[in-house]
Amino acid sequence: MPRFAAAALVFISSAAVLVLEILAVRLMAPYVGVTLEVYTAIIGVVLAGIAVGSWLGGKSADRVDPRTIIGPLIVAGGILSFVTIPLVDGLGAGLRGAGPTTTTVITFLAFFAPAAVLTAVTPAVIKLQLASLDETGRVVGRLSAIGTAGAILGTFVTGFVLVAALPTRPVIRGLGVLLVLLGFAVIVWLQRSRSIPVTTVALVLAGGAFSFAASHPCQYESAYYCAYIEHDEERANGYALWLDTLRHSYVDLDDPTHLEFTYTAWFGDVITAIAPDGEPLDALHIGGAGMTMPRYLRHEHPGSASTVLEVDELLVELSEERLGFDAGSDIEVVVADARMSIRQLDDAVFDLTIGDAFGGVAVPWHLATREFTAEVQRTLRPDGVYLMNVLDYGPRRFLRAEIATVADLFTHVAVLGREGSFGPTAPGIGGNFVVIASDAPLPLDAIEEANRDRRRTDDLLHGEELTAFVGDAIVLTDDHAPVDQLLTAHPSR
Repeated sequence: MPRFAAAALVFISSAAVLVLEILAVRLMAPYVGVTLEVYTAIIGVVLAGIAVGSWLGGKSADRVDPRTIIGPLIVAGGILSFVTIPLVDGLGAGLRGAGPTTTTVITFLAFFAPAAVLTAVTPAVIKLQLASLDETGRVVGRLSAIGTAGAILGTFVTGFVLVAALPTRPVIRGLGVLLVLLGFAVIVWLQRSRSIPVTTVALVLAGGAFSFAASHPCQYESAYYCAYIEHDEERANGYALWLDTLRHSYVDLDDPTHLEFTYTAWFGDVITAIAPDGEPLDALHIGGAGMTMPRYLRHEHPGSASTVLEVDELLVELSEERLGFDAGSDIEVVVADARMSIRQLDDAVFDLTIGDAFGGVAVPWHLATREFTAEVQRTLRPDGVYLMNVLDYGPRRFLRAEIATVADLFTHVAVLGREGSFGPTAPGIGGNFVVIASDAPLPLDAIEEANRDRRRTDDLLHGEELTAFVGDAIVLTDDHAPVDQLLTAHPSR
């Protein structure tokens, strides 16, 4: 085999493995979210596939003529790439929001085999390139380096270009087609065959058909989320925006003051307490999604000005095109990661900051730390209020840590939760909580009154009771913020 051809096969097969690894995150996100545990499962499974593929590929190349297996391995890699889509969709639909063990099983069933098969190409090619033992080190080193270069390019092109430019499934199917065509060409070339076995063609067609027959859980897809919009049959113009595994936003196009979710109603309770007469507020929104709260402030507190930090441009487009959002002159939307963009904001310019950013079922860890909270505090006026939506169940270890983190900076802290959600820990207790913080005394009585006016009897925890609830919880920092490990998801997820 010419050196250039050998290098090209190793480069492409190695790149394909990393393309699949990066896209695995987006393929699985609608079912299991995007957490550190998901990344861990994918990286671990793909590495296992690479290890096994290297071992078995080298073993096979010693037993049979490598010319007979290189092409079929590449074709098999293409077929298995096709099959990742229906496997993830089929398994994920029944195991949505699964824990780390089930997530690892889904990842293994979908991505271990293609990683192993494509990696097996490299030792087979190396075997063909070895003319004598005197050049073993040079040949192995060169092709290993080329394979690593392919993996690096596959990573960069996928993460920086393909994910942003194209939906996930067409990219995976396109990769499958590329590998199948390349494999066919290699079979014809190396095996001096003028035809492809009927069985191989049948397997390719079956894999492709299986892939295209898979259900697609996304109406829209971005680099960050699988999104779809669901109409509420109980309200003529009520719509929920789903991102991956969660309903993130709800808007009523006829009534922007309608707060469907309990935690948004709590936001409303606190806003009513700090501005009871509808005074205008300067507000910062960390996370926009359907833009529920900026719209609420616009109508309930005329003259308010909102700055929205939203990482995903698709969500802004969906809000404008499907959910009736018009930014106007009073709402500024900054499309960027809040951790980066908040640094550009001036000191002491906001009366209110609302933190409602999520990645999967968790607050992104870098938006939960003491360092980020300090940035929030810096942009608030002396009597400004920080509201943060937190989702947690069971022992609520993440909630306790987040309260401890906020309390490490702000003088006055309280938290709103459903009635009984601060009691004895048990599966299912918990849900959404809203952490309330300020350097000025909080209007606790007014918050409870606003809550009762909504015909609710939610719990507002503060003072010694809050201190006892938090206990010895850790303060989250940039150096230590194990959000995914602390978080307890809903048992049904």
